[in-house]
Amino acid sequence: MVGSEDVNGYWGPITASTEWCETNYAVTEYVAEFYNTISNLVSVLLGLLGLVSCIRQGFERRFICLYLSVIAGGIGSALFHSTLRNVQQQSDETPMVWNALIYLYVLYSPDWHYRKAMPTFLFFYATIFAVIHNSARFVLGFQLHYIFLVMLCMPRMYKYYLSCSNPEARKVAHIYLHTLILGSICWLIDRTFCTWIERVMPFNFQGHAWWHVLMGVNSYYGCTFLQYCRGGQLDRDPKITFFLGLPLVKLTKPVRLKEPEKES
Repeated sequence: MVGSEDVNGYWGPITASTEWCETNYAVTEYVAEFYNTISNLVSVLLGLLGLVSCIRQGFERRFICLYLSVIAGGIGSALFHSTLRNVQQQSDETPMVWNALIYLYVLYSPDWHYRKAMPTFLFFYATIFAVIHNSARFVLGFQLHYIFLVMLCMPRMYKYYLSCSNPEARKVAHIYLHTLILGSICWLIDRTFCTWIERVMPFNFQGHAWWHVLMGVNSYYGCTFLQYCRGGQLDRDPKITFFLGLPLVKLTKPVRLKEPEKES
């Protein structure tokens, strides 16, 4: 929390360029922001569930990378909030951008005619961003950049939603949108009204921790919806099933093998 720099913990002085509205080392001396740390378990666990389901159903590597980026983001965010060190901050923010770039690839690649150009460009974009972000600590610039990437995804997500007729899949898309909106509200409240929360509120509702929880759910439901849409594009007859109340995509048609070319 801003204003608690004098609180010393296991990880030493704070070197991160930003903090959040949670008292540092209030729960244990080994974790700087306790609730902001443990809330990342949602992203990691849901990411693992989606990854296992993705591999079992034989989805393309793009979805494996997408779920891995969700898991990496959760782990990186936990490292950052537990230490509030600059190096760990990069492990939080850089995977967020990588995740958004993979989303862009999954969304736009089916209609992209230059198949090799798009992943190559996104790879170099992600690499250059990681290098620049590691050397230049631009907080507002990073936040605006991330918002810009997310907004680029929205028109395509809406197009997929309009073309989807399955009511269960559309519910998945609804939860994706609602968690994005609620998570953003929690992020803004925690970021903007921290002083008011400290002075007026009888307790801290941990807005940034709720942002982690809601965005973990958001990432999972977003990936699931895109899996369903991709299954339809590949003519694999996708179905929405449920495991412990969580949606999973099941492909009911096998992969169509290419017919051997006839000899002339």
